[in-house]
Amino acid sequence: MPDMTLPREALRRLWRRVVQTARLIIGVPDYDTYVQHMRRHHPERPVMSYAEFFNERMQARYRAGGGRCC
Repeated sequence: MPDMTLPREALRRLWRRVVQTARLIIGVPDYDTYVQHMRRHHPERPVMSYAEFFNERMQARYRAGGGRCC
């Protein structure tokens, strides 16, 4: 029986990328990417909780539009 480890891992990576892209398209922030970035590049800073992160991203997104509805 052939070793399916590599193809499964490649599929997992592809699936994660597809989910991340879909979230970006619909405007849902990617918390896991944020946590990885903070731990890798800013270990001295505290990591926001998911709720804090989500609220901050939504405020940043809609504040930039000046409060317009369309």
